[in-house]
Amino acid sequence: MNQIKDLEKLIKLTGGRAKLDAKANETYIVYKNVEGKIVKEYNDGHVIPVTAQDPPHA
Repeated sequence: MNQIKDLEKLIKLTGGRAKLDAKANETYIVYKNVEGKIVKEYNDGHVIPVTAQDPPHA
């Protein structure tokens, strides 16, 4: 077995599940994009960068 491929598959499945949960709860997911910036992605595909000035989500 190739452990790296298995791990990549699990990471992809986890991200997909996070998107489904965000859609069901009408919220967003947060991740680091390929440029290394932290972003929020909404259900409609709108992606915005997270800044230090953003209020906490509570």
